[in-house]
Amino acid sequence: MYNFIFHNPTTILFGKDQITNINGYVPADAKVLITYGGGSAKRNGVIDRVKNALGNREVLEFGGIEPNPHYETLMKAVEVIRTEGITFLMAVGGGSVIDGTKFISLASFYNRDATDLLKFGFQSITHEVVEKVLPIGVVLTLPATGSEMNDGAVISHGKGKFPVMSSMVYPKFSVLDPTITFTLPAKQVANGIVDAFVHTAEQYITFPVDARVQDRMAEGILQTLIEIGKINVEQPDNYEARANMVWSATMALNGVIAAGVPQDWATHMIGHELTALFGIDHGQTLAIIYPAVLAEMKAQKQAKLLQYAERVWNIISGSDDEKIELAINKTRDFFESLGIKTHLSEYGVEASAINDVVAQLEAHGMTALSETGKITLDVSRKILERAF
Repeated sequence: MYNFIFHNPTTILFGKDQITNINGYVPADAKVLITYGGGSAKRNGVIDRVKNALGNREVLEFGGIEPNPHYETLMKAVEVIRTEGITFLMAVGGGSVIDGTKFISLASFYNRDATDLLKFGFQSITHEVVEKVLPIGVVLTLPATGSEMNDGAVISHGKGKFPVMSSMVYPKFSVLDPTITFTLPAKQVANGIVDAFVHTAEQYITFPVDARVQDRMAEGILQTLIEIGKINVEQPDNYEARANMVWSATMALNGVIAAGVPQDWATHMIGHELTALFGIDHGQTLAIIYPAVLAEMKAQKQAKLLQYAERVWNIISGSDDEKIELAINKTRDFFESLGIKTHLSEYGVEASAINDVVAQLEAHGMTALSETGKITLDVSRKILERAF
């Protein structure tokens, strides 16, 4: 196991009606800006519930944060903060709203061109770069990204999607009430399950470093998602299934299973380009790319793929190659059982467009991906061809 430093300061308020408890986690004199997305949080009454819980505090709203939040939209919120003297941010939404709110927090006290903050990649933005941020609270409405309990965000600008990381923007608290998610469309639920699954696998199916606790925690998350995935799509008001989905998505990317292990993330980097170029949902891009990554990189990942086959899918007979092949096929079948198509051609993309994806990967410096850096542009092309 590698050396690591682990710290996660986010308080989780889990369960039904936990919104009523946020009053104790927001300063009494805070001037709050509620950020949200397309309006469903207003229509279903969640924002009103948040306002009620905030009591007599002055509260403003900023809506319209897009899926794959746009830099230009977020900077409009920064203007509101600077004009109105906002002192606390309350993100009500899924990963895109939370990610966008993290960027808003970082940009609000950054006095130079805020596009600078998109250039750090996976390097954490420190106090030396941004001297001050606004504290963030979260009410999660869409379980998927784990952004409610981590320090990362992905921001869209131009034709690119840019990771933004900073330990300063961990949410102070996050409300995880499974009942809030009952009205989500089946497509969004399915996307969230795939997102949580691939988040976990990107940190697990790499190469062995004898991190037994992290491995078994990752395997537990994957097995849970397999067990309750289809139930969540078909029975949206099944509290126990949804509660397990919500917590799985949070645990997948809050740093616990990442501690001391190699990480891949090639699927996410390639998938980001599919979203930016073709507007394919993030979860859908992962379902398209991940089985192809496993197939293309199975020699590099052989030991962990065998472990994945045996421990997660209970594949105990056959040759090593047969076990791995069956595990990859079962992974694809799982995604498809949720109603998600797993081939690029099924989304109206032409084969010639693979050239555009590879060009974008090159433009964004994604030329040595995976846990070993061995996914070059040529290998990315092969992955995309497998995924087509």
